[in-house]
Amino acid sequence: MKLIQATNNRLVFQLGQREERLLLRVLSLYPCVPPAHRQLSKGGRLPEPEANQRLLDEALAEHRADNKKQLQALLADQRRFTHTETGAQLSLSPAQVDWVLQVLNDVRVGSWVLLGSPEELAVDLNEKTAPRVRTMEMAGYFQAQFLEALSGGT
Repeated sequence: MKLIQATNNRLVFQLGQREERLLLRVLSLYPCVPPAHRQLSKGGRLPEPEANQRLLDEALAEHRADNKKQLQALLADQRRFTHTETGAQLSLSPAQVDWVLQVLNDVRVGSWVLLGSPEELAVDLNEKTAPRVRTMEMAGYFQAQFLEALSGGT
């Protein structure tokens, strides 16, 4: 993935065919952070903790549903991906790149949580863990590429 054009309101990335498929696959996994992962308080010293936690869960569910709809609309937009002989060009505004970074972070962190939140990535790879490790690493790769583009690197 390479930044090939940058203006104040548009960033255009060149992706290989495999990169395009991987990015679409990683984004399709959103949301990935388990709903029960976000706790209002670990200390439990809030008034009506169950009711307040329920409100938080409902708000997060609504936010995730809205993000999922936005993501589907973004990816379905024919102007977003222009196919080339070697892959595709992805065109996003800086705000859309920032938002995609948040989606990728959810997938990366969610994969880590589903792996049991290991301190080190020396995870015992097997049929169950390998896809999650791969997803976490690919989300991190795309985050790094977008962040490098936003910071002015090419």
